[in-house]
Amino acid sequence: MRKSVVFPISDPVVFKIRLLKWCAHFSNSCILDSNNGIDSKKELIAAVGAVSIITPHTKSFDELKRFHTAKKDWLFGHFSYDLKNESEKLSSGNFDGVGFPQMQFFQPEYVFILCDKTLKIEFLPEFSCREKAEAVFQNILNTEYKIADIVSPLYVRNRIARSEYIQTANKIKTHIHRGDVYEMNYCMEFYADEAKIDPSDVFLKLNKTSLSPFSAFYRSDDTYLLCASPERFLKKSGNKIISQPIKGTAKRGKDKSEDREIMKFLAQNEKEKSENVMIVDLVRNDLSRTCTNVTVDELFGVHTFKQWHHMISTISGEMRRDIHFTDVMRTSFPMGSMTGAPKVRAMELIEQYEKIKRGLYAGAVGYVTPEGDFDLNVVIRSILYNQHTHYLSFQVGSAITANSIPENEYEECLLKAKGMFEALDISEKPSSFNSYSLSGTVE
Repeated sequence: MRKSVVFPISDPVVFKIRLLKWCAHFSNSCILDSNNGIDSKKELIAAVGAVSIITPHTKSFDELKRFHTAKKDWLFGHFSYDLKNESEKLSSGNFDGVGFPQMQFFQPEYVFILCDKTLKIEFLPEFSCREKAEAVFQNILNTEYKIADIVSPLYVRNRIARSEYIQTANKIKTHIHRGDVYEMNYCMEFYADEAKIDPSDVFLKLNKTSLSPFSAFYRSDDTYLLCASPERFLKKSGNKIISQPIKGTAKRGKDKSEDREIMKFLAQNEKEKSENVMIVDLVRNDLSRTCTNVTVDELFGVHTFKQWHHMISTISGEMRRDIHFTDVMRTSFPMGSMTGAPKVRAMELIEQYEKIKRGLYAGAVGYVTPEGDFDLNVVIRSILYNQHTHYLSFQVGSAITANSIPENEYEECLLKAKGMFEALDISEKPSSFNSYSLSGTVE
């Protein structure tokens, strides 16, 4: 049973930067920042220090169930996209440059909950005490928080050229016309082989650029996730389960008037609505395996973020009494918005046509409470980084349907990549060339 101590915070913005810099030194750390978005009651929740940890290689959801049953405590961690191979007869043989574990959750020494101008630090009495928690707070306040510029040259390449993307998208459309799938999420990677960055600094820039409600700084030893996700995968509160898939993206306007026109266009766009409703049906089907009273609370809702407008639908249900919360995760993973429909066939085609493993991209990061509630994001709009090998990667994708225009889908991918390029100080918009440096010149 954790104990806690509460502190007043005079400047939450500065404190969050100091907390990030302090947490980044731990081999296992997780900061989940809502940026005061959507319906979060917690502005920020963070965890550091692995008191115990699981990194299962088989029967991962069963292992997570046993781990939480044994600890009955906060757990923070991730699901890699390739965890799909445990739930279905699938495999992944493509290259993985970053190397996040398939699944990992840790029981933290400290949990930090920031709400308004109040910080609560929760600690395990067998590992810490009030005096030590107070010392931790003072250490955070004394942490330097200057954000440094990227100094080392950073060359980012795209894994596939524009022409190849368009060619592959047309092949996927052929599968759709044959009836193999109705929709498939097709992704591509931007990467750098010799990237030397400060992950916490890049995250701060990415978060400032995007201000997304499911942002995350997540470290597992030498691997880092710098995430500015606008999308929730699953949330459990009591017996209520909700999922909020995104399908439909449009750029922000130059002013409020243009914003209104773009939002109206997105809300009425039949192609975007058809993408969205297919995924809503998929999510309803997934939740019906573990929940009763599955309903669509909002269909085709257009929500505005700092860089984008998104079409978001909300689906909810009541978890059955005979179901463990890990069963809801297992039967819903990976999220339909990042696969397609039907899900299994879409994942087979993803493996066939994409060039690399998705890894943690299109997976999920989040927490489980001692009571078994949880909140998980969708890992998109994210930079993945291996500090040991200096490999940096970010992926973007779009949904291919029968009505898709491949050239437009490629432009949507570039729109989604905008925040990552800005966080890495790459100013020039990618077009037809294959390499970009910090100065925006061709390598």
